[in-house]
Amino acid sequence: MMDSKLVLVVVLALLVVSASSKYVRPPPRKTLHFPWDPKPSSYPQQVHISLAGAKHIRITWVTSDRYSPSIVEYGTSSKNYTSTARGENTSYKYLLYRSGTIHHTVIGPLHDDTLYFYRCGREGPEFQLKTPPSQFPVTFSVAGDLGQTEWTKTTLAHIDQCKYDVHLLPGDLSYADYIQHRWDTFGELLQPLASRRPWMVTQGNHEMENIPFLKDGFLPYNSRWKMPYSESNSTSNLYYSFDVAGVHVIMLGSYADYDKYSDQYRWLKADLSKVNRRRTPWLLVLFHMPWYNSNEAHQGEGDEMMETMEPLLHAACVDIVFAGHVHAYERSKRVFNGRSDRCGAVHITIGDGGNKEGLAHEYKEPQPGWSVFREASFGHGEFKIMNSTHALWRWHRNDDDQRVTSDQVWIISLFGSGCLLKKNGELRKILVEP
Repeated sequence: MMDSKLVLVVVLALLVVSASSKYVRPPPRKTLHFPWDPKPSSYPQQVHISLAGAKHIRITWVTSDRYSPSIVEYGTSSKNYTSTARGENTSYKYLLYRSGTIHHTVIGPLHDDTLYFYRCGREGPEFQLKTPPSQFPVTFSVAGDLGQTEWTKTTLAHIDQCKYDVHLLPGDLSYADYIQHRWDTFGELLQPLASRRPWMVTQGNHEMENIPFLKDGFLPYNSRWKMPYSESNSTSNLYYSFDVAGVHVIMLGSYADYDKYSDQYRWLKADLSKVNRRRTPWLLVLFHMPWYNSNEAHQGEGDEMMETMEPLLHAACVDIVFAGHVHAYERSKRVFNGRSDRCGAVHITIGDGGNKEGLAHEYKEPQPGWSVFREASFGHGEFKIMNSTHALWRWHRNDDDQRVTSDQVWIISLFGSGCLLKKNGELRKILVEP
């Protein structure tokens, strides 16, 4: 049972009135420039980690030596590596650019909530990572549309203060935009954080790098950011799912086919049919293009995907939907089909990580009834799930160069709310539709 103070906080949070912040933002900042830093050809660079199934972590790094082994040594004591794992590697060509050797090695099984020390390719520095917990509480940091500006650097510094277990990124990573070495500098920028905690990502429009005669428009993204699609029975790196503690997270592809006859839609139905809300009482979904957006930017771009998939997510009683694309922040009430709905999802737009294109300043007036809070500032989110029913969401504005909490609310999950029972028949009907 919750104590009376927590009940009061929850009630007050749920009564927050709609608001548009009048915060006056500082001016834009420049794109970061990275000095040339020559390293030995076998030296591991751009190290990042991601979840790779239960009790397993995928470690990814790049070397300029194509013969460097895809081996990770690891253990629970510094420089005392008790286990070794061998993985795979790849590389790609893109016009006149040729990538380094990109290594992907899965280690495990690992203990939950445990610090590990590891070394890539048998040389270079020692890194350390912490595995997520197996039970509540668990904390996610959330920020999309990162890029490589001085605002990005501020965002990353503030995320580092978050004490998060997993980072969620709803698309638009490097803003390489065909300039392939920007993928390399992005990897170096993220390494201090992404080598220590799992980063789980999905694609945005800036990951699409289509040129004539290149079949895979997501070639750089798919080569560098390998997600656990095989573990979730998805055949695409553009959409997948995973579990953390008592949370099931679904990453959808705004730029993969999503109509009712698409592989992604069929996969989503199959994935939702396996969700056990007693084991994972929280259900989160991420994709790039927001469905609920009162900003003037990117109006209506997510409407087709919403028309197809929102009934499915509503029937499954999804708790939270995170999106990016719009370079601003916005949080909704629980909503479905454009109206407040106690069994709908809370939609949060958080495409404000620090991109080079700047902020989306203009909002539509009057503010829609479903919109609770909106502000055009750079920032990041912190989602701390305390137990099977209660979680604290905070959005921290980064524009002050300090980590300032600008929006926060307690969110009660739909687990145990009566919505699951109410929607059970509706979900079963959708799942059996051809």
